[in-house]
Amino acid sequence: MSQINVCLKRLFTVFNIFFAIIGGVIISLALLSQVLTNIEDGESLEGRTTGLIVLYVVGSVTMVIAILGAYGAHKESKVSLIVFLVCMVCGSLMMLRTGIYAAAARPRLEAVVKQKFQELLPLDKASEDVKEMADSLQRQLHCCGLFSSEDWGQNIPDSCLCNQEVEPEGTCETLSYRRVMFPSKSVYAKTCFPIIIHYVLLLADIVIGVVFTLAALALLGMTLSSIMIHQLRYPNRPTVVLSVPAIFTTPPPKYQELHNPPQY
Repeated sequence: MSQINVCLKRLFTVFNIFFAIIGGVIISLALLSQVLTNIEDGESLEGRTTGLIVLYVVGSVTMVIAILGAYGAHKESKVSLIVFLVCMVCGSLMMLRTGIYAAAARPRLEAVVKQKFQELLPLDKASEDVKEMADSLQRQLHCCGLFSSEDWGQNIPDSCLCNQEVEPEGTCETLSYRRVMFPSKSVYAKTCFPIIIHYVLLLADIVIGVVFTLAALALLGMTLSSIMIHQLRYPNRPTVVLSVPAIFTTPPPKYQELHNPPQY
């Protein structure tokens, strides 16, 4: 006889299926990130290894916990549900701590990123890795310089050049030099930093939302598993049904009335 409410068991199973899907999505994002970055050499891999490992570990642990919870509910295993409950408590505390810290640090993110980028200036005197990164951003985002086209000095790269005949009006601007040996050039009017910081803040908002969503799911899983453990520990006792006779018989009277015969 099942000791756990059937509706609660089904709800808990649906919860764990959804939780496992989230773990699969996280692993898929890690695989997609690894493919899109197109990592070949070991030096480039070293800078991205930590993020990929974190994604793989979080996705795998999420799927394992979901499978453990579904197994505990299906088999009504108290040990599996207790382990699931402990994992949910630790996960909710960790997610809440991370989410609160990220939400508090979010207003300072733009200033921190701006300071890091200012340390790279001037771009024409930066290292080759920084120049390649800036060239790649300028080609993809159609911008020139981090904060201004003057970040490159007088060595404007080809990735900054803008074709006024092809690009929409207002996209390009003309740079004029005082020296005759440097002819005027048409470059992109937009700078790269506003575009970069827009995507950085958008990514930060997505991360904060995902963290608090996982924290809410962990709290829900903790509540459901606690109720199921309580039902396993204190199962409902069967109700005692008293049998009632279907046919009622009238008992004989306790007293009989004596009638005296009339006197003539």
